[in-house]
Amino acid sequence: MMRAWILPMLFVLCGSFVAVGVLLSGSPGEAAALLVLFVLLAGVNSPLIFPRSIGALEAQRRSAIDGRPVVFWRPGCTYCLRLRFRLGRGAGRLHWVDIWRDPEGAAVVRAANEGNETVPTVVVAGRPHVNPDPAWVREQISS
Repeated sequence: MMRAWILPMLFVLCGSFVAVGVLLSGSPGEAAALLVLFVLLAGVNSPLIFPRSIGALEAQRRSAIDGRPVVFWRPGCTYCLRLRFRLGRGAGRLHWVDIWRDPEGAAVVRAANEGNETVPTVVVAGRPHVNPDPAWVREQISS
C-alpha cells in the first residue's frame, strides 16, 4: 500500500520545499502556483485516479464470468494514465490490478512480458496485450 503513495508524497514534499524557497525570495503568488502544480502532479500519480484495484486472482475470476478485460497497472506510469484518461467513463467497466499492491498481478505481468513489469498490460480472453491503443481497449469493452 505504501509503495503506491511514494511518488505522490515525493511530489508534495518537493513542491513544498520549492514553494518555500520561492516564498522566501518574495514571490507568494508564484509559490502558491508552484505548490498547486506539485499537488496536482501528486494527485494524477496517486491511486486515487484509478478505479479501485482488486487482486489478480479475483480480477481473473471476474473476467472469466463477465468477459471484461483486466488491466495491470502501477501508480506513476504515464502510459497507464494515458489509458485511464482516454477510456474516460469506460474505465470503470474494466478490472484494474495495481501490480505494486498485488504480487500475483506483478507475476502475471512478468510472465507476459519476458520477466519485465511492463504496464499497462491488458488481458483480454486470457491473452495479454502490452500498452494497447486505448481505442482498441474501448472496442473490447463494448463487444
